[in-house]
Amino acid sequence: MSVKRFAVVLLFVLLPLQGVFALPEIQTWTTANGARVYFARTQGLPLLDVRVVFDAGSARDGGQFGLAALTSAVLDTGAGDWNADAIAQRLDGVGAVLGTGISRDSASLSLRSLTQPNLLQPALETARVILAKPRFAAEDFEREKNRVLLALKQREESPADLAGVAFFEAVYGDHPYAHPKDGHVATVEKLTRDDLEAFYRKFYVARNAVVALVGDIERAQAEKIADDLVSALPPGEAAAPLPPVPMDQPAQTLRRAFPSEQTHVYSGQPGMRINDPDYFPLYVGNHILGGSGLVSRISEEVREKRGLSYSAHSHFYPFRVEGPFLMGLQTRNEKADEALNVLLQTLRDFIAKGPSDKELDAAKKNIVGGFVLRLDSNQKLVEQIASMAFYGLPLDYLATYIPKIEAVTKDDVRRVWQARIHPDRLQTVLVGANSAAESAQ
Repeated sequence: MSVKRFAVVLLFVLLPLQGVFALPEIQTWTTANGARVYFARTQGLPLLDVRVVFDAGSARDGGQFGLAALTSAVLDTGAGDWNADAIAQRLDGVGAVLGTGISRDSASLSLRSLTQPNLLQPALETARVILAKPRFAAEDFEREKNRVLLALKQREESPADLAGVAFFEAVYGDHPYAHPKDGHVATVEKLTRDDLEAFYRKFYVARNAVVALVGDIERAQAEKIADDLVSALPPGEAAAPLPPVPMDQPAQTLRRAFPSEQTHVYSGQPGMRINDPDYFPLYVGNHILGGSGLVSRISEEVREKRGLSYSAHSHFYPFRVEGPFLMGLQTRNEKADEALNVLLQTLRDFIAKGPSDKELDAAKKNIVGGFVLRLDSNQKLVEQIASMAFYGLPLDYLATYIPKIEAVTKDDVRRVWQARIHPDRLQTVLVGANSAAESAQ
């Protein structure tokens, strides 16, 4: 399973029911040892999707950058009496798929299985043992560590990756979001399997977990499955709140030389939380500014009118605390400053004037029209419900999403963008052949 951003713009799911779009009821409870459970029954397909999420993302690394990611990677390489081959054989034998993932906020284990008892029970037992009795065997640890180190060295050859790392460091400074999820070569080299075991014991505990289940099973069966999955975990304690993000940094421009034909440009600032009260006007506004592909303002100004970049965009990445607002493009080295100036001026104009009636109407129709097409499987639904549970979103979040999109006005967008996005605080990074090495202005 690929490691996907867990806290990016959330996905929402409607399921067709007898020709009418209807939301499955989401039920919630807490296990005896403190894990929160969210369950939605979907009928028609004999499938169960499960996701167990821990507040154990890279923001919990402390000074050991890469620790959470390496722990997650090694978690399912051996457990109980099984090595990686035995685990793979158990899952393949019943047609189940299991994976682990990591984000800045969370670590997760996912399982998809058919619901026939002779297939489901071995799959669930495998997941239970992986959660409760990971081996962190020395050979597995060394193999995964070497794989990560190789990937980190390859990262140094990618100007886009280097720009992304530098952008997060510029925006977040000493905050736990600042470092890349996989860490740095120097920090990963120092990690030991004892470090992984200590991280696991601290954060992979019931009170630091949520369990999401979506599939064609009854409530009583869902309760038993959730209990079985986490019953062997110690209760533990929920992770401490993350520190606030510094929001008032002065603007700076960082340039890094790289022998590439194009310069990668990122510019932005801390943006919004997942449960941000301004989420909807910020999201709709960004759809107009740079989030809707070739029809966005940024694409129109940078690409269509001036031919400065094949791709130019903007995004919000909402996290538990303020995730970044990011504008990005890549362009010919000699055009980097011109493209950056156009990008920044487009943002200033949007903040000052807001969207037109036509732009707002088109954005709402596009968001609403793509709602069902994007969200059409149990797997997507379990991701969304797990996100709701992890971030403490209300149970009616799915049902009220479209009405909240439709309620956004031009004044809402202009007011919120003027209050929240500040061109005089943007952190800008350029990585390319014409950038002065490691300079700031």
